[in-house]
Amino acid sequence: MKAISTEIKWGIYFSIMTLLWMVLEKVAGLHDVYIDKHPIYTNFIAIPAIALYVFALREKRFKDLGGNMTYKQALLSGFYITLVVTLFAPLTQWITTHVITPEFFPNAIRYVISHNMMTKEEALNQFNEKNYMIQSVVGAPIMGMLTTAIVGFFVKGTKQ
Repeated sequence: MKAISTEIKWGIYFSIMTLLWMVLEKVAGLHDVYIDKHPIYTNFIAIPAIALYVFALREKRFKDLGGNMTYKQALLSGFYITLVVTLFAPLTQWITTHVITPEFFPNAIRYVISHNMMTKEEALNQFNEKNYMIQSVVGAPIMGMLTTAIVGFFVKGTKQ
């Protein structure tokens, strides 16, 4: 476990950041008053998400690997971070849905139906806990490894 303690730490940080982002979205009104803007602004989570992967891989390179990190090591480190994030995804989604913003699904459903963007059945199928749980568990590894592949390319290297 010591070998991947950095990855576990940063995976937990990532999960906490996700929850803080959901609080920020709620406070900003993106889950009710400005729900029409939610599909745009929710994507800005990519900024802190990428930053966390940069910080994590840099820490792995300089603290754990003495400044020398191959691309393969970066990918492996990112894989473990992503694994932790994926394992925590159902819990973070549950906390988001039940604690942070339980009104999000009803608000989203009401909005898309009232603006003729979806039928009631389509909205109910889209905006529900089961669907969002699946999206979080499938999306976390895809986005995590994509981020790792890109960030790892720039973070790898040898100590100068």
